[in-house]
Order: sequence, then structure tokens, then C-alpha cells
Amino acid sequence: MGDYVYLLFFLFFGILFPLGGIVTEHLLAPRKPDPVKGTAYECGIETEGASWVQFHSRYYLYALVFLIFDIEAIFLFPWAVYYRQLALYGLIEMAIFIGILLVGFAYAWRKRALEWR
Repeated sequence: MGDYVYLLFFLFFGILFPLGGIVTEHLLAPRKPDPVKGTAYECGIETEGASWVQFHSRYYLYALVFLIFDIEAIFLFPWAVYYRQLALYGLIEMAIFIGILLVGFAYAWRKRALEWR
């Protein structure tokens, strides 16, 4: 029974937090719409044309490829710091990691995801 107490604890708070957010939002939401509230607030300049512009999916793909290689650099730093303690096992693990990333890089290269058109 002792192990289930932790499960019930996480289940209780896992349900309580989202419901608490929904209830709080419902209680604190503004009730009176105002045209001033719907105006541009980030830069103060009125938009020209449609406010909702669709971007080409190429931009998102480029950002995801950048993110993947940025995360690679984050994982390489701790490995370089503890390289002596990891010995051959660490070298093999990092070779596998870099190999997987190279496969992803080759795929992105073949799909021409890295070309900015």
C-alpha cells in the first residue's frame, strides 16, 4: 500500500493543478469587452493588411534543424568535461550519439532543408 500512496499523491495533484488553473482563469477573466483591449499592444503600430500571416513550413523545419544541432552542442560540453572518467565507454556512446545526429544531418541535407530559398 505504501507505493500506491505516492501514485495517488501525484494523481491528485496532477488533476488538481490543471483544474485549479481553469477555475482561477474563469474567476479572474475580464467580463466587459472593450475596443481598446483589442488594439495592438506589442509595438504600438497598427497592422497593415491581415494580422494572421501564414508562414511557410520551411521556416519551422529550418528552426528545428537548428535546435537539434544546438542541443547537440549542449550534450557535447558535459561529455568533454568528464571525458577522462568515461574512458572507452564514453567514447563509444558519444560516437553513437554523433552518428545518429549525422544521419539526421544527411537526411536534412538530402531534403534540402538547409537551403534558404
